[in-house]
Formats: sequence, C-alpha cells, structure tokens
Amino acid sequence: MEYRQLGKTSLQVSVVALGCEGFMNKSDEDVQAMVDYAHQEGINFVDFFSSNPQGRSAFGKAIQNHREDWIIQGPLCTTWKNGQYERTRKMDEVKAGFEDLLKRLGTDYIDIGMIHYIDAKKDFDEVFHGEIMEYAKALKAQGIIKSIGISSHNPLIAMLAAQSGLVDVIMFSINPCYDMLPPSENVDDLWDDKNYEKPLF
Repeated sequence: MEYRQLGKTSLQVSVVALGCEGFMNKSDEDVQAMVDYAHQEGINFVDFFSSNPQGRSAFGKAIQNHREDWIIQGPLCTTWKNGQYERTRKMDEVKAGFEDLLKRLGTDYIDIGMIHYIDAKKDFDEVFHGEIMEYAKALKAQGIIKSIGISSHNPLIAMLAAQSGLVDVIMFSINPCYDMLPPSENVDDLWDDKNYEKPLF
C-alpha cells in the first residue's frame, strides 16, 4: 500500500481509503469482515461522515481491538433525524451528533474533525466566524480532535478555507452529481430533472 501525508497534518494515510456507506444496513459480522480485509490490505484511513447509528456502532465494534491502527475522519455537523442523515448548523445538534460519534465508535478522539459540507459563501462566513469553528478549535485544544478539516464541492469555498489558516485538511469532491451543477445548499437540486435537461458542458 502507498501512503501519503494528509493535508497540513503529519498523518500518513493510505491512498485507498474507506467510505462508510458500505457499512450501512450490514450485519456486525459483515462490517467486521470488511474492516478486517481492509486492514489486512494496508488501508488505514476512513471517512465516516454518516450519522447513521447502526453503521457507526458496527464500525466501532469492528475496530475496538485496534483503534490506533485507524485514522478516522469524522463529522462535526451531522445528525440523524427521521431515519436519515441530515447536515446541521444548530449547536445542540452539532454537539450531540459528535458525542454520539465518539460513543458509538468507542473512542475518545477523532483524528480529523470534519466540518461537513460548506458550499455557500454565507454558510462559510457563519461557520468560520461563529460557534462551530470555536467548538472545533476547543475540541482540538483538548485533544478530542487532532486536526480540523472541512468538506466542500465549491472550489471558491475550498480556496477560502485554505487561505483562512484555520483548517488542516480539505476534502474536495470529485463527483459529477455535484460538480456539474452550480453550488447549492439544497440537496434536492441534485435530483431535480430540470437540472439535467440541457447538456452540462
């Protein structure tokens, strides 16, 4: 396996990483088998953006005897409502969602605390100059997260984040479902047929 330095951190992550959606609605045994195989092949990095409680708990059980072998990127701004993932900027939900992540993964720290899904300038300003960034910085100061990151689908936002000096990791989407459309905070735009009536380029 090849490893590379992640962003401004000193972390060496495998060039092949795990997403988390493959763990959803799988038995604990199936998740354990997937995690064991990935570990055997040298994968050490997982982006666990989902707030799905079943998936979080199953992955936590799968790594309980070797948490230190995994570099975990976990969200600060996701919650679970009405049986589905939801992005949030409400501080009570942000804190509850992150505390749930720690509990279900059976860990007292997350390697990269990822401020999830910033695509709009207004959202960027509110996050970077508000309570969410202060919360992230406090968690980092306590060692509960080791590094701060953000995810975005908007290159202008990614550039602003890089220039801010506040983040160590930027996850930028390469995903036609998002990238061929103008930035939007409304996820329903991704599934709206009218956005696909004309050639995208």
